[in-house]
Amino acid sequence: MKTTFFSIVVILGAVIFSCTTKPKESSMASKELKISLAEWSIHNALKEGTLKADDFPFIATEYGIHAVEYVNQFYKDHATDEAYWKKMRAKTDSLGVRNLLIMCDDEGDLGNPDPAERKKAVENHYKWVDAAAILGCHSIRINAFGDGTREQVQAAMVDALKQLCTYAATKNINVIIENHGLYSSDGTWTAEIMKQVAMPNVGTLPDFGNWCLSEKWGSTQDGKPCSKVYDRYQGVSDMLPYARGVSAKSYKFDEKGNETIIDYARLIDIVKKSDFDGYVGIEYEGSDLSEHDGIVATKKLLEKVWGGK
Repeated sequence: MKTTFFSIVVILGAVIFSCTTKPKESSMASKELKISLAEWSIHNALKEGTLKADDFPFIATEYGIHAVEYVNQFYKDHATDEAYWKKMRAKTDSLGVRNLLIMCDDEGDLGNPDPAERKKAVENHYKWVDAAAILGCHSIRINAFGDGTREQVQAAMVDALKQLCTYAATKNINVIIENHGLYSSDGTWTAEIMKQVAMPNVGTLPDFGNWCLSEKWGSTQDGKPCSKVYDRYQGVSDMLPYARGVSAKSYKFDEKGNETIIDYARLIDIVKKSDFDGYVGIEYEGSDLSEHDGIVATKKLLEKVWGGK
């Protein structure tokens, strides 16, 4: 066949096109699944006393997990105990466990429109920033709650985060918002806060659950459906550009091991197609399975859908 200048250009164009598109596909396919364990997955056992918070890092290793996310309510007595956190850091180092973040609750509303109360809430979080720094965590997770209009609470959160992030920056710690109900479960609302704060150590922790706009904590406490719910798939997409972690919430499983409330395959596909390259934290919150079995089921499901099976 006679080769012309035109045919050479077409062939070269095809080669260049294939070279520029294939790496993107293989990069997505080869993105590593990094699993962590959120302490809330064993909150019932911790409250009952059958498991101890001091042993949480070791408990995680029993599932083959070597990264952990703490919940501050189980360490209230040790909040400012520097020696305790150094001892915990030494324990995790010996186990080969990485400390990722501390989830902080009940330290006041950072979205409080009252400046004095808001400042108090900000300062209440300082001790957890300090603890996270000793542990070698990358973040503390905060809540975006406050009584007021959508605009009032958003403005208050922007101010509070600028204050808290300024302090956290001195400790090399990020401050991240989780969708946890009310305004915080509106992905566009939270994303707008990220844009307005615009500091390098502010971010998000998108949770697969917790999309109830009418209740705190992202769900009703009596088990009834929420009166107003944000689309979870849109919400995760809204928050992923700012994510420092992802919380793989799970509730119920069918006989094939699939989550019956959340389309895991769809959400994992969204995560894999994003620029996020951090840890995906298991957070089982169901009642049909024991906490142990729920963690195992969630881990198996994550591994299955991540591998495209």
